[in-house]
Parts: sequence; C-alpha cells; structure tokens
Amino acid sequence: MAERAKSTQPGLGAQTPPVPPKKRGLSRLIAAAGYSFAGLRSAFRSEEAFRLECLGLLILTPLAFVLGQSRVEIVLLIASVMLLLIIELLNTAVEAVVDRIGAEYHELSRQAKDIGSAAVLIGMVLVALVWGLILL
Repeated sequence: MAERAKSTQPGLGAQTPPVPPKKRGLSRLIAAAGYSFAGLRSAFRSEEAFRLECLGLLILTPLAFVLGQSRVEIVLLIASVMLLLIIELLNTAVEAVVDRIGAEYHELSRQAKDIGSAAVLIGMVLVALVWGLILL
C-alpha cells in the first residue's frame, strides 16, 4: 500500500486528539452547570450592559416582593428582568460569534448585531411595560 504524503500546510495531515466520550447522567449535568457559570462569569467580566442589568435585578427583586400585591405579580416583575438578562446573554453570544468570524465589515455581520441589539431593546420595553402596568 502506498502511504499518503504528509501535507506541508500547517494543520493539515496533523493528528487531532481523540474526542472524549460524552458525559452522561449526573456528571453531564454538573459539567453543563460549570459551563453555564463560566458563561455568566465571562459575560459579567466583559459586558457592561450585563453588569448593569444584573444590578437592576439585585435592586428590583426585593422591590418586587414589596410592591407586588400577589405571587403572580411578584413573579411577573422578577421574570421580566430575568428575561432581559437572558436576551442580553444571547445578544452577547451573537456578537462574539460575529466578531470571531472577522473584523472586516460585512452587511450580514452588522445586521446580526443590530437584530441582537433590537432584541435587547424589546426586552427593556417589556420590563418597563410589566413594571408600569403592575405598579400603576
């Protein structure tokens, strides 16, 4: 048998390490929680908007317990702020992927970032709407 010639290009023909088997059961849940906390730490360190929204959650959560007149109102008040955090995390992920692709301008990159930003804006409007309708 003829041996395959090794490529001179970096990365081609090189042996890649084997992929470890996927975790299952409780160890999978523990690993997933670790990845989630790493993501939260990364967003908190790198995104000022996320830090401000976390501060908002810390301030508004106790207020929700004081100002909400029923459990449903309390849940809606807190959930609206938590949903904003979720939207911000997804927007941050989209921006990271777009930035990973390349620094040069591309219309689709701009569009992706603008749409993510629009989602955050709608989340902020939702927080204002929920808090305004419940408290007024």
